[in-house]
Amino acid sequence: MTFHINELEPGKKVYFASDFHLGVPDAKTSKEREKKIVRWLEMARHDAAAILLLGDIFDFWFEYKHAIPKGFARLQGKLAELTDAGIPVLFFTGNHDMWMFDYFTEELNIPILRDPISTSIGGKTFYIGHGDGLGPGDHTYKVLKKVFNNKACQWLFARLHPNLGIGVANMWSRRSRISNIKKDESFLGDEEWLVQYCHEVQEKKHHDYYIFGHRHLPLDVPIGTNSRYLNLGEWVSFCTYGVYDGEKLKLETFEA
Repeated sequence: MTFHINELEPGKKVYFASDFHLGVPDAKTSKEREKKIVRWLEMARHDAAAILLLGDIFDFWFEYKHAIPKGFARLQGKLAELTDAGIPVLFFTGNHDMWMFDYFTEELNIPILRDPISTSIGGKTFYIGHGDGLGPGDHTYKVLKKVFNNKACQWLFARLHPNLGIGVANMWSRRSRISNIKKDESFLGDEEWLVQYCHEVQEKKHHDYYIFGHRHLPLDVPIGTNSRYLNLGEWVSFCTYGVYDGEKLKLETFEA
């Protein structure tokens, strides 16, 4: 899929968010966070030229042929309202919701993107993705990602009854990094693998902005002398998002 916006209309903005991790640490907390996300989307709708969701929106998601994980109705309803109003919404899969197939596209008119994209928005060049499996290291996950993306493995998992398959996955997600975060993520400097990845891409092709999620830490890092890397953070602790108004890209906090 190609996505670009040649010019932003005056007063219009492009919004970026990731790592809502809906579903953890428990149903009550997740539902309150979902309501907050819906309020953010309602705020954005008034001047949004587009809204890009950069993965791990759900802490687990698997689409069976005739079933999806229960819950998250408020979010889905708001997203349908936005796309029905003509606001483009794009969904990048993350490592927690890579098993999205055609439900969001068919029901909510939201394209699903599985890899980073290079695009232009309002005269600036952007490189956008979730961020998992990029850069050096993390070889175990990169192998697991190939397994999880394998059609045969997906077919086998789909043979499990949803009560069992989703139940096992939810139990697993409660052990995930985001479920146990206590705002203890710290910037790794030159060891930040996504910073290293941005430099690798920049050597091949210039981009003004690099935007990722996955890292769970809000970051704004220079890449060379005239580019920047923003990590969008997450919504369990930070509730940060990116917004581009045609002139500046910045990180903001919702309902700080």
